Amino acid sequence: MLYLIGLGLGDAQDITVKGLEAVRRCRRVYLEAYTSVLPVGKEALEEFYGRKLILADREEVEQEADSILKDADVSDVAFLVVGDPFGATTHSDLLLRATKLGISCRVIHNASIMSAVGCCGLQLYKFGETVSIVFWTDTWRPESFFDKVAKNRQNGMHTLCLLDIKVKEQSLENLMKGRKIYEPPRYMTVNQAAQQLLEVIRNRRARGEDPVVTEETLCVGLARVGAEDQKIAAGTLREMCSVDLGGPLHSLIITGGSLHPLEMEMLSLFPLPETSSGSQSTEGPHP
Repeated sequence: MLYLIGLGLGDAQDITVKGLEAVRRCRRVYLEAYTSVLPVGKEALEEFYGRKLILADREEVEQEADSILKDADVSDVAFLVVGDPFGATTHSDLLLRATKLGISCRVIHNASIMSAVGCCGLQLYKFGETVSIVFWTDTWRPESFFDKVAKNRQNGMHTLCLLDIKVKEQSLENLMKGRKIYEPPRYMTVNQAAQQLLEVIRNRRARGEDPVVTEETLCVGLARVGAEDQKIAAGTLREMCSVDLGGPLHSLIITGGSLHPLEMEMLSLFPLPETSSGSQSTEGPHP
């Protein structure tokens, strides 16, 4: 049996009882280590689960899935995913590969950022299509995600923006030369995402457009959702450029414009934290 097991968002103890029981009876246990991360490290998970974990990076999961599925038809193999197993299409591909090989599969779900964002008080059924914001480079600065954000806002829907993470990435030079040298991990912050969004807005105006998302659009920044030191802050997109929410992982919500009074009351619980100068914004959340 191949088990696809969600780990939740907080720490080692967020795994379900059903998931933990499955992990402890599996011959091999893989930890997917590139679509998301937990605030705690691999060692903390191994100590709590009582099992050694095999880190599975993007290359192994997407190009060498056969090694993960090896002997899964005659023994139990677990594939652990931060959040819920189907938070990334990669994991659907693994299940399809297993099924074609005649391997039985079982999915054990858990909380994911897609549902946990409700912690800020915005109503989940008012969210539109989720988008990803990637790190820009000098030569690659995609803006296509902004069209989806705009469409959501035109429909009065909130947008959850999943922010880029770079784990075990190679520079172009090392990739071209076949050198297995990897860049340090990078995790996009709310600040970086907001700055890129503001640049897209400026670009759209330069092309004669009137963007429905502006510097004054109400946004919500979230960090380490599900962890004990979770942080949430509501403010304008411009204010998100300077808010400090600490370490990874971060997410950003762009609101849909017209908020229910209950949503506004909930967001008032999350004022902007003090800035580096020690002052604090006196402007509360507004549509």
